[in-house]
Parts: sequence; structure tokens; C-alpha cells
Amino acid sequence: MKHSHSVKAKKHLGQHFLADEHTAQRIADSLENPSGLTVLEIGPGTGALTRPLLQRNDIQLWAIDVDHESIVHLQAQDWMPSDKVIEGDFLHMPLSASFGTEQVIICGNFPYNISSQILFKTLESRSQVPQLVGMFQKEVAERVCSKHGSKVYGILSVLIQTYYSSEYLFTVPPEVFIPPPKVHSGVLRLVRKTDEPLGFEYSHLKTIVKAAFNQRRKTMRNALRSADIPLEGIDSATLGLRAEQLSPEAFQELARIIQLERQA
Repeated sequence: MKHSHSVKAKKHLGQHFLADEHTAQRIADSLENPSGLTVLEIGPGTGALTRPLLQRNDIQLWAIDVDHESIVHLQAQDWMPSDKVIEGDFLHMPLSASFGTEQVIICGNFPYNISSQILFKTLESRSQVPQLVGMFQKEVAERVCSKHGSKVYGILSVLIQTYYSSEYLFTVPPEVFIPPPKVHSGVLRLVRKTDEPLGFEYSHLKTIVKAAFNQRRKTMRNALRSADIPLEGIDSATLGLRAEQLSPEAFQELARIIQLERQA
């Protein structure tokens, strides 16, 4: 594959450019039933994933990158419509700024140093993001899909699994990137659940889950108490558990009880 040298991978941006057509094709093929939907590729870099995404005639593709060099490179390609290339920071741009109220699928070989923040931003924008397909550090992808009781189960596991169905699709070795990262990568697909759970706000659930996992060695009773979260109405069996022992559903129930108590 001809590789463009006009864009240098920048360490401070966490860039590792994909240099393998087969892997790029597999990621592009992993978008599920996106018919007619807008897809926003985050961090297109040299365009390795952009090309197979463009070949899908069932989507409208946009790309956003914070790296000026990548933007200039993409806009110079005859295969990429330059008006669909946004120079900007996905984390600080409301989706509504470019897409109004449209539904937008998020896709990309995500820069490692912001991949968790991309997931938090997706959760905040979930009413507009029906699906996400992306490449993460393997451990981040595994954490998102992990079940309660697992050592890697954490804040993102609970929050993502509350609002999205998550699926770990495949593992990608370091040597398909330029420069090769020190770790393996994993491709993840998130599909928004048809019904959003009721009885609590996302921000409220997030506060409880963060409090619980920030002191994951403590029981829920001590972790919540030290975060000044009221314990009325919560059964003592739950309060005796540690955060990693509670399923996403158990956290949702906790959020409902605490929110009801606060409103009482």
C-alpha cells in the first residue's frame, strides 16, 4: 500500500496511523445497517480508513481532525470531498454545530490518549449517536465490554452498557500501524439501546458510578458515604458489596433509589 509521508504521526496527539488495507476494510465493514446515515470519522490521519468508508454508498461520510497536516492532506485528495473535512476537536465540538439534530455514527482509529474521552462524549451525545465503531487500545475495548465481577470492569463498563449494546469485534496487532504502538488494539461496536432506562439522569448515574469505582476496594457503603451520597432506601446487602460486584442494572437501580430519595 502506498503510504503518504506528507503526514507525520505526532506523539502528543497519540497518533498511530493505520497502514493495512485489510484491517481498514474490516472496520469499515463493521458498521451495522447505517443506511443513509451520516458517519463522522474521528482522526482520519492519512485516510487509511477513510477510503473504505467512502466506498460504502449507504452512508454520508464526514471526517474531523485536530491535526492541520492531516486536514491539508485529506483536502488535497481527489477521492475526499473537501467540504466534508472538518478541522476541529471532536471533544469540544457539539455535534449539533455541524449536524443539527441529525443522527451521527461515530467511527475511527481513535487516538489512544483521548479514546476514553471519546466514549464519555458519545454518552453525553447519545441522543444523536446511534452507533460507534472504533479502534481502541485492547484493554480499553475489553473494559467497555467486561462483565461485573471482572478485574477490569469499571466506570466505562457500567455507563456504556447502560445505554449501548457493546461488542468486541477483533484484535489488531501493533505492526499494522505507523509507528507501531506498544500494545495491541481492539475494535469495538456499540449500538444504542432502543429504550433508555428511566428514573434517573445520566449525570446522576455517572456521579454514583465514579464515586463507587474511585474507591473500588471499599464497600459501596463507605465509597458512597465518603462522596456524600445519601444511603436511605438502599438495602444493606448492596451496601456491603464492592463496586465491581454490581451489574450495570444494579447501578441503575441504585441511581433510581437515590434520585427518588433526593426528590422526596
